[in-house]
Amino acid sequence: MNGGKLVGLILVVAGVLALAYGGFTYTKDSHEARIGPLKLSVKDTERVNIPVWLGAASLIAGVLVLVVRKP
Repeated sequence: MNGGKLVGLILVVAGVLALAYGGFTYTKDSHEARIGPLKLSVKDTERVNIPVWLGAASLIAGVLVLVVRKP
């Protein structure tokens, strides 16, 4: 598999996932405190939204890379 096919396949998969899920979430530690044997921590969950146009553009670009190849 050459580099062009790999890039096209990655773009197609990323576009499909972006359109299917619309974003992703992650957890980050915001505060932490230790008082003797007790450990207190606050974890925030944040969501990153991926615009529909970006998912569609990634999908279209991946298909174009896979279809339009140099001989």
